[in-house]
Amino acid sequence: MEDGRIRNYAEFWLFYLREHARPATRAWHFLGTALFLFALVMFLAGQGWGWLLIAPVAGYGPAWIAHFFVEHNRPATFRHPLWSLVSDFRMFGLWVCGRLEGELRRAGVR
Repeated sequence: MEDGRIRNYAEFWLFYLREHARPATRAWHFLGTALFLFALVMFLAGQGWGWLLIAPVAGYGPAWIAHFFVEHNRPATFRHPLWSLVSDFRMFGLWVCGRLEGELRRAGVR
């Protein structure tokens, strides 16, 4: 990534973590991911199509609030939508498993 261009997912992952450096940004993301998963479970449990419509808003809403008002940067979703989605679930999973801090250190996030 010498010229600032991201060439592969490994480079993107480190960039993604640096774009989520503030704990409050990550907290908003975790809230959004949890709400998305809840809405998806409700839909899959037969509670109506409305839950499927709510899911993306529930997921992206808190995350974008965090980027615009806490981190003050542009969501990575705008440039790399698929890698960003994968990374959001990866970050959430690492946080749930208690392994996120090591990845943040590796990315240079203090």
